[in-house]
Amino acid sequence: MTKSQLSKEDLRRYIKNFWLVVIGGIAFVSLLILSIALGLFGKMPSFRDLENPKSNIASEVISGDGKTIGTYYLENRSFVKYNELSPNIVNALIATEDERFYEHSGIDFSRTFTIVFYNLIGKRQGASTITQQLAKKLFGRQKTNIFITKMKEWVTAVKLERNYTKQEILAMYLNTVDFGSNAYGIKTASRTFFNTTPDKLTVEQAALLIGILKGPSYYSPVRYPERALSRRNTVLQQMYKDEVLDSKNLEIAKAKPIKLDYNPESHNEGLGAYFREYLRGELTKLLDNGTIKSKADGTPYDLYRDGLKIYSTIDSRMQEYAEQAEREHLPYLQSQFNQHWKGMRRDPLSDLSPGTLEQAMRRTDRYRELKDLGKSDDEINKEFKTPVKMTIFSWKGEIDTTMSPLDSIKYYKRFLRSAMMAMDPHTGYVKAWVGGDDFKYFKYDQVAQGARQVGSTFKPFVYTAAIDNGFSPCMKVPNEPVVFEDFDNYSPKNADGKTGGMYTLREGLAQSKNLITMYLMKQLGPKIVAKYAHDMGITANIDPYPSIGLGVADVTLYEMVGAYSTFANKGIWTKPIYLLRVEDKNGNIIYENKPEIKQAISAQTAYVMCYMLQGTTTLPGGTGLRLRGSKYKFDMPIAAKTGTTQNQSDGWFMGVTPDLVGGVWTGCEDRSVRFHSLNLGGGANMALPVWALFMKRVYADPTLKISKGNFEKPADLTIELDCSVYVGDSTDVDHDEHEPPPSDSKDKDRLGF
Repeated sequence: MTKSQLSKEDLRRYIKNFWLVVIGGIAFVSLLILSIALGLFGKMPSFRDLENPKSNIASEVISGDGKTIGTYYLENRSFVKYNELSPNIVNALIATEDERFYEHSGIDFSRTFTIVFYNLIGKRQGASTITQQLAKKLFGRQKTNIFITKMKEWVTAVKLERNYTKQEILAMYLNTVDFGSNAYGIKTASRTFFNTTPDKLTVEQAALLIGILKGPSYYSPVRYPERALSRRNTVLQQMYKDEVLDSKNLEIAKAKPIKLDYNPESHNEGLGAYFREYLRGELTKLLDNGTIKSKADGTPYDLYRDGLKIYSTIDSRMQEYAEQAEREHLPYLQSQFNQHWKGMRRDPLSDLSPGTLEQAMRRTDRYRELKDLGKSDDEINKEFKTPVKMTIFSWKGEIDTTMSPLDSIKYYKRFLRSAMMAMDPHTGYVKAWVGGDDFKYFKYDQVAQGARQVGSTFKPFVYTAAIDNGFSPCMKVPNEPVVFEDFDNYSPKNADGKTGGMYTLREGLAQSKNLITMYLMKQLGPKIVAKYAHDMGITANIDPYPSIGLGVADVTLYEMVGAYSTFANKGIWTKPIYLLRVEDKNGNIIYENKPEIKQAISAQTAYVMCYMLQGTTTLPGGTGLRLRGSKYKFDMPIAAKTGTTQNQSDGWFMGVTPDLVGGVWTGCEDRSVRFHSLNLGGGANMALPVWALFMKRVYADPTLKISKGNFEKPADLTIELDCSVYVGDSTDVDHDEHEPPPSDSKDKDRLGF
């Protein structure tokens, strides 16, 4: 056999062996891929999993004007569809992560082999396509052989490409990625960094967000703006290279500085934090008791994982105005409070009852944690007196300091608290809800949780009962003491202690004369007055004693605003509504709220009460006259009532307009921490300014369309409102027999103004 013959045989053998290896390798890989697809190397996502990929999707709270005002989440993630994405974000993603995205079917083999070469020569490159990255994010990377893991990703990527369009894959990818700053997904990132939506992202904004994906911490535009700028410009250059950005717009975009509108989201911060927390509790109850429908498989929805759409009545503009009003007034009022006590040369906490600080200490998380560790009371007291580093609240921002936990309790008790709620009286929709000063530091919600004495804001219920039972607003009543013989001779005084003169009922209400109110209480009886308050939505316990007319009952701001809305809604009480409906992530309604309404008083009585309450802001001596003064300059019809409780512990203001009713409460956590001056501690100084500042902003916003017109007059009005032509006298009214006074005769000590 010759050399040439031997070479030909060897060549044939080599070629045969080569193809055997190639075909065998292909067969092996194919068999391996088939085995992986069948789940022999671990569970693979099923077709159902691919149709419904699991992800922790945040549930969104959506305002009445269509804004997302907060989320409930494990991962702060909200989903969008492809048609809700700006072309800029799509172009930036493809140019940076996967230039051949539209050309491959999940795996870009040419790119894979190229990247292998780059890695061999020491240039590390990522070879995963967008679809492969999505597969990894959706279904996780298991801790197995890296080769098997990669094969699983390939199989999943191909399945994704078969089950979804390219546009759907892009949207899914952008919905799953982490942008840092607790922002998962493009919708949350757009809102967090630019306070916008994904469809409105500019070229430079889109490039910045895609740039962040390379390293959310390393390229954070908040912490490392120079790195983020450099990375953004790299993405812009890639977009130019991919021919989705021309040279002119490239230079324009690169020349722009990073301009953030940074709004990091957390449960403690953001718009309507108190409202969102209260709503979260209510939603949890609805989910737990089955009121909200379950999923198709019978399992309940998860508020933190299932991407529910929660539609509220809150108006984001009014909510912002309400929070701004509180932030503007409270620091000024706190300054008055501090100067007031400084002038008295006393500590505001000097009137605290014994044991108050110890009780406050026992309510803290720190105390409970120490108790759980088995610490004795002496050890706990020592801990609370030991200074530690902490961050505390101030009206000028957070302060890092060193303070003992006990001193921090004392520090916070000196702060004035305030709450506000506003609602549409016709629909019952709550438009603004501010539960306190700062949710991060003051968790207690004073709108719906904090019931306090309401003072003179209760008096309109007395007058409502009187008007509804035949009394005239023009009837004159002597401003003289009234004695309740059946109630241990209870006989309260006016706030200023003065007596004498005759006042019409309208004047008595406008000037908040206690003795005029007590005259009506004597005529009507406490039971009738309590019934009218309950008919108008007050659910709090109201003991049938004369002092209820002066506001000794503890009532929430939520119920007071709802009750006052009856006046502006022709006598119809509508329970305040803050939740409209809940939808699943696909838009299916799983809960819908139903309004609760009833005719509480006649339309005529309601209109007359609006007329009488306008006297508070128009008649001489009216307690709300400052609304007409040089500071606020309101000239539209406003029905209102101020309220101040015993010892100036609570200041209230209730404002009623035809389209919007609002209420404000202001005071300290402990009722003994207070102003010692009625001028400073009255509702007109403590609470009225918040309502005024809020309404100034509301009226100045034409998009809200809040009327400055008058209250609608009933066509069948028979009560004479022109006191110059009124002829009449006191009207005797039948009323229930009084109950005997309480045995301990403490009624005298519960006086409110």
